[in-house]
Amino acid sequence: MTSTNSVKRNAWKYSASALALTLAAGLATEASAQIDEIIVTALKREQSLQDVPSSVAAISGERLDVISSAGADIRFLRARIPSLNIESSFGRTFPRFYIRGLGNSDFDLNASQPVSLVYDGVVLENPILKGFPVFDVDRIEVLRGPQGTLFGRNTPAGIVKFESVRPSHDFGGYASLGGGRFGFIDFEGAVGGSLVEDVLAARVSLQYQRQSDYVDNTFALGDESEFEGYDEFAGRLQLLYTPNESFSALLNVHGRRLDGTARLFRANIIDAGTTGLGSNFDRFSVAQDGTNFQDLQSLGASATIDWDLGSHTVTVIAGYESGEIDTQGDIDGGNSGGPGIIPFDAQTQDNIDQLDQTTVEVRLASNELGRLDYQVGAFYFAEEVSISSFNFEETDGFPTFASLPPGLATVDGIALQEQDANTYAFFASIDFDITEQLKLNAGARYSRDSKDFTASRPLAPLGFAGQMPTVAPITESTDDSIVSWDASLTYAVNDDLNLYARVARGFRAPSIQGRVLFAFGQGGVTVADTETILSYEAGIKSEFWEDRARINLTGYYFDVSDQQVTAVGGGSNIATLLNLEEVIGYGFELDGEFNPFENMFITAGTSFNFTEINDPNATAEVGGSGPLFLDPQVGVSAAGNPIVSIDGNNLVQAPRWIANATLRYGIPAPNMGGEFYFFTDWAYRSQVQFFLYESAEFQDKYMIEGGVRVGYVNEEHGYELAAFGRNITNDESLTGGIDFNNLTGFVNEPRVWGFEGILRF
Repeated sequence: MTSTNSVKRNAWKYSASALALTLAAGLATEASAQIDEIIVTALKREQSLQDVPSSVAAISGERLDVISSAGADIRFLRARIPSLNIESSFGRTFPRFYIRGLGNSDFDLNASQPVSLVYDGVVLENPILKGFPVFDVDRIEVLRGPQGTLFGRNTPAGIVKFESVRPSHDFGGYASLGGGRFGFIDFEGAVGGSLVEDVLAARVSLQYQRQSDYVDNTFALGDESEFEGYDEFAGRLQLLYTPNESFSALLNVHGRRLDGTARLFRANIIDAGTTGLGSNFDRFSVAQDGTNFQDLQSLGASATIDWDLGSHTVTVIAGYESGEIDTQGDIDGGNSGGPGIIPFDAQTQDNIDQLDQTTVEVRLASNELGRLDYQVGAFYFAEEVSISSFNFEETDGFPTFASLPPGLATVDGIALQEQDANTYAFFASIDFDITEQLKLNAGARYSRDSKDFTASRPLAPLGFAGQMPTVAPITESTDDSIVSWDASLTYAVNDDLNLYARVARGFRAPSIQGRVLFAFGQGGVTVADTETILSYEAGIKSEFWEDRARINLTGYYFDVSDQQVTAVGGGSNIATLLNLEEVIGYGFELDGEFNPFENMFITAGTSFNFTEINDPNATAEVGGSGPLFLDPQVGVSAAGNPIVSIDGNNLVQAPRWIANATLRYGIPAPNMGGEFYFFTDWAYRSQVQFFLYESAEFQDKYMIEGGVRVGYVNEEHGYELAAFGRNITNDESLTGGIDFNNLTGFVNEPRVWGFEGILRF
């Protein structure tokens, strides 16, 4: 692995040096270009990014199009924004978001997260909804830190917010078609315009992506690729009704269909006692005896009404989301012959049989009344979800804990979950101009959250000799009322420089976890109390150099009480909720944009995020794979595994450093009516650990992924031709692991190259 790590270091070093030299050259050049103003809705009003009194970043335009290309799913945002990390143990579904180190590594289909995802004004709560494809999107906003006033439940870490391109009465659209390595095809297009002039407009947006299997299963046939392919279609229809200048109603209907591969787990690709990919790793082959598939369907609709009454605007957003998923994988990652030692077979399937989510928000906002403006509103959330989980064993019913012959698995264990969740909330926020330069923003929210949960195990796994009997329905309920709030001051030094300070209290509603399929005895259902966070941040938002540069810098400190974390794995394939007494974090975020001269545009950002668990009573069970744990042992579990103290540890999937940069350079071709261009982008994240306990094996030192795109764009005739590469240095990094059986891991995406053509009209 030394050579691979050396390539990573050199690639990052040379790229950073090239970027620095290019920037220096640009600074010495006569310039006339200016950066564009960024408009966001972080406070549910349209305003300049520079005027928002909190740490917010946004991606839009060509930068967004490039980094999301080549069939990428939503994980393309990982490390592309400071303080943001994303990973998944479910492939293209169920992304897990982390902001400033706060997240949840729980792999259960009922898991809650402290990072909320809001798509076109509608919160998407269940994990399978959060993986909705990104296409025909105007911008992505990342709101760092607690957002518990205007957005509410489950936002103590922040929000990732998507805004689709809305219908317009002007006819227009685009179509793009790309293809390349591994037989991938990526089509995306949209068209819109007036159906009834100035009254009814429509926009239809579509995306189709596919990729061939490129990983061979040597256990099955030896030379036939079986894994990592997918076929996905997503669409969105929007109708905008504008009978007059003061009223608008937007209908948004959207859906997704995915037929693909579940996360590909790879047995013993980590060598005992070492960090990083080991001797058994081959990106293009595995040796598995289990079935692997993933089918997902989701459908949703929302209606957004805005009624301008002159001094006030009434907004109503009502949304409904539904979804189903069936996903099965070979969890042990191998077969009876290896690779390495695999103590027993583990092949499971998890389904969401029913998911229904309803949300309604009603908001009244004043319109520039003078020194004081305000918003008041109410919010309602309801969710019903039914989950079934299955274990598979040999057809004779007498498992030997050896891996299974191909196709001879049968159901040996069933667990069921059902949950009804309800939330209602009332909120208010004010903007008050204390002086012409000093502004106060403050707000509060009252939330009432309740859950009713049932879990059962009607069929017990036979292989555990009575340790796992059938489990009659176990019921749990939670009910809590929480007040969250925030307050900030903004001081405008001049038109180009704002200073701000913010304090905020956020929360995550109580959670219930009932993954009872492999729980010993009658256990397996755990409850976590309300999590609260108190966060302080201060920052500088600046534009300078004749509006050709923007630098925003934020420093923060937070203290989390009763943080909800999940102990995953350990002695068996389970997930257990815990509340940590205290978690502290501090760090900074730096976002920059530069137009050194007319044909060059540069973005650069970095963040430092420190997290630490302060709980002398917090413990975790070390995995049954026997990793070299680095924490002090305090006991032994019923399964015979060490129990260690996690006091003082970092949080899971919380890199100290994230850095990213993009550079675009254009060469005008006036005689051809267009421009040749070069675009490169890079993202780095430092070391992460995969479990609450620290071990030599279950971590990754760092990841560096870069992309390049070269092409020609003709604005006069509206077309573009380009060649591109993603992960061009072919970085090979662990992104997660499974510890209960063997040293199993999963990895990032391989190098991809291809070509794309775009027509805009």
